[in-house]
Amino acid sequence: MDELDPEIQDDSELAIEGALRPGSLAEFIGQQKVRGQLQLLLDAARIQQRPPDHILLAGPPGLGKTTLAMIVAHESGRALRMSSGPAIQHAGDLAALLSSLTPGEVLFIDEVHRMARSAEEMLYLAMEDFRIDIMVGKGAGATSIPLDLAPFTLVGATTRSGLLPNPLRDRFGFTAHLEYYESEELEQVVKRSAAMLDIALPQPARAEIALRSRGTPRIANRLLRRVRDYVVVHGAGTANEVDPAIVDAALDLYDVDAIGLDRLDRAVLDGLIRRFRGGPVGLNTLAVTVGEEAETIESVVEPYLVRIGFMSRTPRGRVATPEAYRHLGIPHSDGALNLHDL
Repeated sequence: MDELDPEIQDDSELAIEGALRPGSLAEFIGQQKVRGQLQLLLDAARIQQRPPDHILLAGPPGLGKTTLAMIVAHESGRALRMSSGPAIQHAGDLAALLSSLTPGEVLFIDEVHRMARSAEEMLYLAMEDFRIDIMVGKGAGATSIPLDLAPFTLVGATTRSGLLPNPLRDRFGFTAHLEYYESEELEQVVKRSAAMLDIALPQPARAEIALRSRGTPRIANRLLRRVRDYVVVHGAGTANEVDPAIVDAALDLYDVDAIGLDRLDRAVLDGLIRRFRGGPVGLNTLAVTVGEEAETIESVVEPYLVRIGFMSRTPRGRVATPEAYRHLGIPHSDGALNLHDL
């Protein structure tokens, strides 16, 4: 059998990723309140023939912040320029980016809280007055040259809005707080994506994927694609018929259990319970125990475990709850610490 050209393969995957993203607020599933607020903001800007106000999108990863930024640009009829906070580590980086914007362009900065402090301070003036000051020279002979910018709309995305300095947060005209999705909304996401991937999913199969998606559309789409791959390999080369048993088999193969816990989630809970009698234990100690970075545990694993009530953060450290013991099938011994004792 002829091998598929890697470049064609990459283009196909990119095309699928792009196709799964909704292109308008009407197509965007979930976040009903945020959608209504954004629609009003965009309609008002269109009627007044001005760029939309600066927008801050805050919330956990995978809920659609990048997609909403693309929709803002599309529905405004404006071009979109994309960058990220970690890529802007000097004021000069931001100055080069801002000075190249065309009138009305939408600038999307992902993880905006991770920009360098000097770039943040330059952004204050740019957002408010559409100008920046360029310093020329050093020491007593240094001079400031003002540079006017084309009016633009900044869309910032952050997973940790508490790390944004107040002067920067206050310059956004609208802040949207994205929430985790309910299972019914995730079923709609899976239904739409399955139709675009030409996969026929009955409602029980959609519900099974939704339950394991941790309230996150990005994870739902990723699991759906893994189910598709499983069917292609084990289903005589067709991905057109999927039932809940196939979904179970596919996701079990990838170590995703019935409520969405993966290998790392279970390793954290298992280490917390078996090695430290349920806690409390410090984050760094727990990270060393499971062989993972502390930042990964804190930003990827803990939010979901805390949200579903399997872990609690206390002043003395992380603690496993009785629900975590039950889920892992570990007896909740008398020696385990009780949250009420902390």
